[in-house]
Amino acid sequence: MTYAVKEMFYTLQGEGARTGRPAVFVRFAGCNLWSGREEDRARAVCQFCDTEFVGVDGDGGGKFESAEELAHAAAVLWRGEPSPPLRGRGQGEGGRAGGRPYLVCTGGEPLLQLDAPLIAALHAQGFEIAVETNGTIAAPAGLDWVCVSPKANAEFVQISGDELKLVYPQEGAEPERYEALAFAHFFLQPMDNFEREANTRAAIAYCLAHPRWRLSLQTHKLLGLR
Repeated sequence: MTYAVKEMFYTLQGEGARTGRPAVFVRFAGCNLWSGREEDRARAVCQFCDTEFVGVDGDGGGKFESAEELAHAAAVLWRGEPSPPLRGRGQGEGGRAGGRPYLVCTGGEPLLQLDAPLIAALHAQGFEIAVETNGTIAAPAGLDWVCVSPKANAEFVQISGDELKLVYPQEGAEPERYEALAFAHFFLQPMDNFEREANTRAAIAYCLAHPRWRLSLQTHKLLGLR
């Protein structure tokens, strides 16, 4: 199988339960809820997406002809050969050391491409594998961390996992629809649009009134990270 990757980069996880953890992010091209073209946004199932996932032209992106090729590229990036810049400054010479390699599969919708051979190849490189999915496709076996972010009016089949991260507010995707599902962590993440401040206040108020839910902020945006 050929894997289409928009971009691949090393950074800190910016949101959810593992905020602050160093990770290689693999952003797969393509999504089943929006074409990624602005002219189609008004007709998309998900109209608030804030990521670019069209094509394979981003840093570290491309078409990888095998699972082993993609896993090797991710491992080289984790080791820091050479170390990528952070806000214009180098992160040191000689690569990185310590900590279990951690990789986040995101998109777009990564489960359109993430399959058993790639999971096996990434594990062979020592990676702990996380996925950030919209929940419309069942997650394959072997993943180490499953984060589901439901979207209103979309089919929802992945009803268990490690983390449910709900963009808030969404009409038709109210928190009470999901809080009885089999997830270890429940997060509300304020929708990042022109009403972001109001959305943040509303998410805070909801979490205070419903303590099962915790607030997730996109700290990578606040810090200027990818």
